[in-house]
Amino acid sequence: MRVLDIIEGTVVDGVGLRTSIYFAGCTHHCPECHNPQSWDLSGGTEMSVDDIMERIAQYGLDVTFSGGDPLMQIDNGLLDLAARIHTLGLNIWCYTGYTLEEIKSDSKLRPILDAVDVLVEGRYIAALRDIHLPFRGSSNQRIIDTATLREIDQSIS
Repeated sequence: MRVLDIIEGTVVDGVGLRTSIYFAGCTHHCPECHNPQSWDLSGGTEMSVDDIMERIAQYGLDVTFSGGDPLMQIDNGLLDLAARIHTLGLNIWCYTGYTLEEIKSDSKLRPILDAVDVLVEGRYIAALRDIHLPFRGSSNQRIIDTATLREIDQSIS
């Protein structure tokens, strides 16, 4: 997986003290993105799931996937990483520019909904920027509890 940075002990990327993993690559290219250097899919450093897990286990903090867009790493071990993080009993938040509807309609992306606990979804829209919103940059973005989403989906199936 291509990783730009791993920050231990952050409080800005989800509830509580967390380890945030910033993955390389984003094709959304949102105007006025706060992290355009993360767009390059070949940026950062190649890291294995084992390498990342070593860093996570060192501090034992809940985890946030950010970037770039972590879903750009879906074919490179992201789901395996999430499964291994959960074996440690840790919570996972995932920030993505994809909407819930886009994820649900894409068979490659859909498994992320079972792999993370909270999804912060939607592209950043500068005109909807709101600095008073917790854990998101613009008012179109939603914070979704994926466990509740799974319960709702199962009850209507």
